[in-house]
Amino acid sequence: MHRDLAYYWFRIGIYTIVGFCLGIIYHSFGYTYQSIQGRHVMIVFISGFLTFMAIGGFPSFVEDMKIFRRERLNGHYNVSVFVISNTLSSILFLAVISLIPGALAYYLAGLQSGVSHFIFFILCLFECLIIVESLMMIVASIVPDYLMGIIAGAGIQGIMLLNCGFFQPASLLPKPFFKYPLHYIAFHTYAYQAFLKNEFLGLSLPSGIDERSPGISGYRLLRDVWSIDMSQSKWVDLGFLFAIFVIYRMLFLVIVKIRDKVKPVNKIRFYYKAHST
Repeated sequence: MHRDLAYYWFRIGIYTIVGFCLGIIYHSFGYTYQSIQGRHVMIVFISGFLTFMAIGGFPSFVEDMKIFRRERLNGHYNVSVFVISNTLSSILFLAVISLIPGALAYYLAGLQSGVSHFIFFILCLFECLIIVESLMMIVASIVPDYLMGIIAGAGIQGIMLLNCGFFQPASLLPKPFFKYPLHYIAFHTYAYQAFLKNEFLGLSLPSGIDERSPGISGYRLLRDVWSIDMSQSKWVDLGFLFAIFVIYRMLFLVIVKIRDKVKPVNKIRFYYKAHST
């Protein structure tokens, strides 16, 4: 993976530039009335659009699948080994791509201080990226074409993002399909809630343009203004993200296993053809 210039180094560079630009644009929020909207919009960008960029690795996923199918037909390893190794090999890269741009954006913008808040922010960003990678691996196992795969992946994420609760509160979403089940199975829902809870819980900000106006707590902002579900903590939301990641990887394993069921005769022919050269 680290030898792939486009997948590894170029993506780290682009994410670092975007994180730096994000931090500069929202530099030093402070604790004013205007910072409420700025913090909210920045978090929406991170939870929705920054993670959306992970589809850029799709061409590399397609190449991985091609190599896997060729080596699998030669009997080098089974499907489970491929899925586990693919997951483990990407964790370090995604950790780096979460930490460096995340730290730049977090500290330049001046989000809520505290090491625990920063660690949770990085963990949440890491979970989002690994979920998107898992989703795109599923797409790559079904759609081998670059263009069709990117369009399909972007479409799936776009529909999920629309139902996360930012563009329309969950209470106003049409109940068939959009609220039940899409709102609850979209990872953006839990990422959006987790990022907001991490940032606003514990803050007290002015409720008007005049800084001397009575303050409004972060809890009230989340519950009354943005209609965030406050019945569960941000750690529960992070747990849901981890569960979605596991489900996506298991689904990827099942799909690859189904597609791997090739007739033994074809396997033998491919084996002798490959070793006769």
